[in-house]
Amino acid sequence: MVRLIPRRPLIEELQTRTWLAHRITRLYLGCMDQDLWIAVDRYLADNLISSDHRMEEALEANACAGLPAIDIAPSHGKLLHLLARVQGARRILEVGTLGGYSTIWLARALPSDGQLVTLELDPKHATVAQANIHRAGLTPLVDIRVGPALDSLAKLEAENPAPFDFIFLDADKPNNPAYLDWAIKFGRPGTVIIADNVVREGEIINDRSDDARVIGTRTFLERLGSHPQLDATAIQTVSTKGYDGFAMAVIKADA
Repeated sequence: MVRLIPRRPLIEELQTRTWLAHRITRLYLGCMDQDLWIAVDRYLADNLISSDHRMEEALEANACAGLPAIDIAPSHGKLLHLLARVQGARRILEVGTLGGYSTIWLARALPSDGQLVTLELDPKHATVAQANIHRAGLTPLVDIRVGPALDSLAKLEAENPAPFDFIFLDADKPNNPAYLDWAIKFGRPGTVIIADNVVREGEIINDRSDDARVIGTRTFLERLGSHPQLDATAIQTVSTKGYDGFAMAVIKADA
């Protein structure tokens, strides 16, 4: 019996059609489900997160200053806070400050003698963040550094800092693989590394994407899973911020 082998262009066409069908279906279902996601997220926040006027002020200040509305959701901020507390973190590194909303959640997990170093590219964003952090009474705990994160990380290395216990990556996604390398360098056995926006509405399964954010995220996840010093997982999430997810890794004790 003769076995027919499909021509490669045909295989690629079928792959493209399959991807497009998946994309259309997901968009359709997303339109149906988004109102439900938002309602559930608000219900959870109303029941599990105490009203906090400092947090509300921070979000209002960010909006008034024209910052992009890409702050983490309140439920995700609370999760970061709890993870940092469970870790017993005394030193936290954050890559990507924006207006300081996530910074406040993390800084509140620190002891009175703890430190959070946060890196922000945009001077305007850093100024807004500084004001938000000051109103929250956290200025003594937070060190905001302005400039390209890779440059700031190199300068930080020159200071020979003590290891960080908890590291949050939430900046430009094309550079996430490089940020991961720095996180490992600045961590210690047991350090927790969290990266946000790693699902990108499902685009990470599109191996033909030419979006630099998707390519950077895929490279990051592949490196996260194959790095001998890391033990990692990732979770899909739906919330007021839509469909996305985060990755979590721990530096191995026997690294």
